[in-house]
Amino acid sequence: MKKNIIGENGIGYTLRADGLYYPDLKLSEGTEYEIGKYGRMRCEYLKSHHKVVYMDLVLSGKLNKYLHEVDEDCYERMELLIGQLKKKQEVTEQLKAENQMFWVGMMNNIRNSAEEVVLREVVYR
Repeated sequence: MKKNIIGENGIGYTLRADGLYYPDLKLSEGTEYEIGKYGRMRCEYLKSHHKVVYMDLVLSGKLNKYLHEVDEDCYERMELLIGQLKKKQEVTEQLKAENQMFWVGMMNNIRNSAEEVVLREVVYR
């Protein structure tokens, strides 16, 4: 048996120790993006619920870039929502100075609320 072959589809295949041919698929250059929490969550969601979209992104070499962009969008949206909620609920630096534990509780609630929105609108859509 030949070690390397080219299939009818133009993809190269390599014979492995188990006697099977595996496709020679590689990510295109420049796809090393940092993927954070929301990018990883989106990836798992796509794997579980949108397998066709996930495989399309993998095979086109665009998965890492896509997940990086989703992650950045989520963090930007979080910052925007936290700022809006802080203003709406009047959570200020003065409140932090006067009653730190109350401020921490309010900020935790604001952060959790913003994350719920981001997860619903971006990650799990």
